[in-house]
Amino acid sequence: MEQQEDAAGTTRVAGGTSDGHTGGAGQGTTVAVVAVREAGPDVPQESAAAAVALSPDPGLLRLAHWFAEADPVTADDLCVASFGLYPARHFGVPAEPPAGPEAAAGDTVVSWWHGPTAHAPAALRVREPRPARRQRRARQSEGSLPVVLSGAKPGLPGKHRKPEPDRSAAGPQDRSAAAERRIAARLLLAHPLVTASGPHADGFPLIRRHRDWLTGQFDTLLGYRLVVGPWHARLCKAGLGPGAARRLEHPGTGAPFTPGGYTQLALALALLVDAPEHLPLGRLLAAMRDATPGPAAAPADLAMALAALADWQVLGGIPADRTEEGVVLTVDRDLARAVPAGPPGLAGDAADLIHRAAEAEPGTAVRRRLAETPAVLAVDLPREQRDWLDLHRRTGPAALAEFLGLEVELRAEGVALLDPADELTDLALPGTGTLAQAALLLVERLVEEVRPLPGEVTGADVPIPDALIDGVLGDIADEYGLPAGWRRDYLADRTALRREALDLLHRMGLIAPTPRGTRPPGWLLRAPAARYAPAPNLRPAPGTGRHSRREGPVAVPGPAGPRAEQRA
Repeated sequence: MEQQEDAAGTTRVAGGTSDGHTGGAGQGTTVAVVAVREAGPDVPQESAAAAVALSPDPGLLRLAHWFAEADPVTADDLCVASFGLYPARHFGVPAEPPAGPEAAAGDTVVSWWHGPTAHAPAALRVREPRPARRQRRARQSEGSLPVVLSGAKPGLPGKHRKPEPDRSAAGPQDRSAAAERRIAARLLLAHPLVTASGPHADGFPLIRRHRDWLTGQFDTLLGYRLVVGPWHARLCKAGLGPGAARRLEHPGTGAPFTPGGYTQLALALALLVDAPEHLPLGRLLAAMRDATPGPAAAPADLAMALAALADWQVLGGIPADRTEEGVVLTVDRDLARAVPAGPPGLAGDAADLIHRAAEAEPGTAVRRRLAETPAVLAVDLPREQRDWLDLHRRTGPAALAEFLGLEVELRAEGVALLDPADELTDLALPGTGTLAQAALLLVERLVEEVRPLPGEVTGADVPIPDALIDGVLGDIADEYGLPAGWRRDYLADRTALRREALDLLHRMGLIAPTPRGTRPPGWLLRAPAARYAPAPNLRPAPGTGRHSRREGPVAVPGPAGPRAEQRA
């Protein structure tokens, strides 16, 4: 992927690992790790304060300036393009197998709007009983959902992805190696930076054991470069382009990074790639203050950056209260150099870097979207990528699914790779907690209200009336909030509940904002959202809550069946 390499740092090194193992930086590989100046011998701790003269890396310093000038959405996309530390994100629950005419026509590809659904059974959610006369359609029984039971890590009884294909000719050793490779590949896709002493240390030996095979597969299928050293493994992911809906979050609080937080993170890395192993905290903070573009950094932004660096094990010894006096940090320069996947070189600005980092030939670009995002819709793809997906609609996703242990969900609008184990994702839907439950109920009812009728010509997106969102969310909060034990702050602040529930649905690819410039701005319901709703009912009952907007004739059950009652 020569274009992306041109967008990367000022000096690059040949593919390989830090222990001399040759990497697979082939034709489709992502940008090589930036080469930095060789650090001299470690300065003794007692003389560190006097001897250290921190000099920021020019490429990372330039990146920090771009973060400082960016709006929140652009800053998130710039982080994806320059660091590539985002996890994969996939739907979990598979849809029920097709029935009826769709099952008979094996080659027929149905629409997400009216195809099989993965509607969660009622038993999975705590909910207030609905009045009998307005009871919603029956849900699937829990027993109808597919069960995936397979092997996992050696010594653990867990579930492991989808079952291995039958290889009667393969011996036990071959089957064990295949399972280990899949575990290692999934771990890297979920956590692109794995260390020998970090939270995923148990998977690090598998990565080192199968690094040749993993390097080749990631390069061939996704154009990703894998670097495996003695103490860490780094999968250098490419960018996802503008509007990727990915962001860094504070490892402790989950708060999303701000442009100021990204700026401090880039500044710290610019100083740490050449820092001594032992560095006084006060000197680091002073150097960051001197290099900060514009006004002084907010304490919350600085704390966010330091927390991320500590979580990645780049820095050690950060005190809880961030007191500077007498604190000497431990710096892992190898990890600091491994974090940037593509500091700016030839890129003219942030938008140019975001574009360059996502460039790839059509097949690689589509496979990256399949591996990293919940669903790939043909309407979102450039013409060349759309043509490739049409030509390889079955074989392309199948090869990637086999590599990662996923299941293919093929629909008229696009393709999704599912993870029934619900492991290869950073967001879970269905999930636990107030936001996940509210978002799932919201999207379920929005689909019932606005999805197109069978045979109706429509695209992959349908506009959602803004008042409908408020009404449905109000009904949901009234009906489920107290009985399900939802958080009181969300029940008291419906604006916050709306904002964060919509944000979750957007990040899962189930809704999308209207195009920039649309007035007033709003939301579009995407076709994959219908996989979480019940099967379509052409005569749905209206909402029951006091927030519902009711217009026109309403079906009212009577002794002889439903009759139409016109509301005044």
